[in-house]
Amino acid sequence: MTARAATSPFSARMAGLRAAMTERGTDAVLLSVGAELPWLCGYEAMPLERLTMLVVPVDDDPTLFVPRLEAPRVREQDGLFRIRPWDETEDPLRLVAQAVGPARSLAIGDRTWSRFTVGLVGLVDGARFSNASELCGPLRAVKDGHEVEVLHRAGAAVDRIAAALQAGEIPLVGRTEAQVSAELGQRILAEGHHRVNFAIVAAGSNAASPHHEPGDRVIEAGEVVLCDFGGTMADEWGVGYCSDITRCVWTGEAPAEAVEVYSVVRAAHAAAVAAARPGATGKEVDLAARRVVVAAGLGDHFVHRTGHGIGVEEHEDPYIVEGNDVPLVDGNCFSIEPGVYLPGRFGFRLEDCVAANGSGVAPFTDIDHDLVSVDA
Repeated sequence: MTARAATSPFSARMAGLRAAMTERGTDAVLLSVGAELPWLCGYEAMPLERLTMLVVPVDDDPTLFVPRLEAPRVREQDGLFRIRPWDETEDPLRLVAQAVGPARSLAIGDRTWSRFTVGLVGLVDGARFSNASELCGPLRAVKDGHEVEVLHRAGAAVDRIAAALQAGEIPLVGRTEAQVSAELGQRILAEGHHRVNFAIVAAGSNAASPHHEPGDRVIEAGEVVLCDFGGTMADEWGVGYCSDITRCVWTGEAPAEAVEVYSVVRAAHAAAVAAARPGATGKEVDLAARRVVVAAGLGDHFVHRTGHGIGVEEHEDPYIVEGNDVPLVDGNCFSIEPGVYLPGRFGFRLEDCVAANGSGVAPFTDIDHDLVSVDA
């Protein structure tokens, strides 16, 4: 972990949020569970039936309402917000409504439980509610140097695991997908992540399902094993940043058809990387990858977007997809992951996460892009 910086990033983030609130005419932002809260103040709320909510008025000090039994977990941030623990006999929604006061335009965290949102609608008469992501999303999409550094560190960690996979150091044949998934999870934690987000292991025809759930299917010789995995790694203020990588290996020598299909995926990946630069749109990067797959006659088998933003969440802005006409800027971090899936047969995906930087992108993961044959 890097040395602690002189100042935390939270004051600058709060100032950016307030500027966005002023521009949009938002009176207050209300954040509960979800990524915006830790990103903004360093505290991650547990998903409990007890309400935790940060109230950020546009022109007053923020207040974090938190169950008293959870208050010891809160790490204060140099006067960034007040802490208001609430007791079991109090109604936290009424406390939040009182803090909001006569506000008429409220932005609430997208993942706030509906019971809390509905309760607030009934208590804050006449207020207009919108999604806080409309304010926070564009701010979170542009990472500062510190965030890019942590994402690089998390990416390097899963890169080492992918290297072990390609080197045959992770046994495959004769083990179930679930067993290999569990080992990937253990390695993610051993590499410094504090949480495993996912560890997809899909063998043979299961690799044709992009989000396959690893099960008791035994991996055999002579087939593809698709591994898509990542976790969350905390920075020095306790804010977690995500890793995400996908590599495919073949248990033995891959047949000519599989090699040919994989070469299309690899070419699509390279085309997207070449197109991804500040000024290009998510739509243009997606099209660069998709054009290669369509030209090979496999367009109907590329069934998802080319990429997603990555940061505090595994999937966030910017999305590399048809319809996204927002130009990329320095500090945008996202995946590039074209795939081709042939139902009942096999599937391939190749994924790296990158940061837009200067005239191109810098990858967080860059281990061998070949379809590696393993005897494991």
